[in-house]
Amino acid sequence: MRFFVPPSILSMQFPNTGLDSQPPKPEGKFAVSPEALLKWEESLIHESEKIPSIHADLVEGFSVWEFDQMCVVLGRGSKVEEANTSQCEQDSVPIVRRCSGGASIVAGPGCLMYSVVISLELRPELRSINAAHQFVMDKIHRAVVDIDHRVDLQGICDLSIDGRKFSGNALRYKRDWLLYHGTILYDFPIQAIACYLNFPPRQPSYREGRSHEDFLTNIQTSREQLSQRLCDIWGVRRTRD
Repeated sequence: MRFFVPPSILSMQFPNTGLDSQPPKPEGKFAVSPEALLKWEESLIHESEKIPSIHADLVEGFSVWEFDQMCVVLGRGSKVEEANTSQCEQDSVPIVRRCSGGASIVAGPGCLMYSVVISLELRPELRSINAAHQFVMDKIHRAVVDIDHRVDLQGICDLSIDGRKFSGNALRYKRDWLLYHGTILYDFPIQAIACYLNFPPRQPSYREGRSHEDFLTNIQTSREQLSQRLCDIWGVRRTRD
């Protein structure tokens, strides 16, 4: 598998294919809006569908990035009521929606995001959802367990330390492509999640009814170390601004 890291926080080049997924432009107070970032991420899988299968190995990609501001990200089928809308409005925290399913989250600086674009023509076995989760989560787990040996895989695609979650993951299928993405809390204010997100309507059994503050945690590391471990495990070379 050949992966490419974006040359800045947000662009991915696909040699020999004519495809160049450009980053969104800075807007106003923040570098890039949450809406623009999610549109950029979703465009990776939509644009990949246009590429002839002969170039699929050049289009598969991995990237790490981060929201420039605090935001609530709803799952594709989540109701807006999962967010504390009045508090979000009061604090000017945007509520946006991603293309994948799963529960709503709060993200922002201190929450590393990763995105993997995978060809299902090259890897037909990953048309199985369980196989896709296992393929990606095995790599993500190996990347972070070297940082903290207590990391466990919980359920299908959560990562935890001593029973407290610090990473959630989700996927989106297109005809011949898969977008698998996730979050890793490393320096994120857990109290912000309790502030902007209501108690979830669905929860994994290992949560056992715990509040956001009691259920969630950060993995103790730096963005630099975490990004490097992820790039190493996926076999990519990081490029710097």
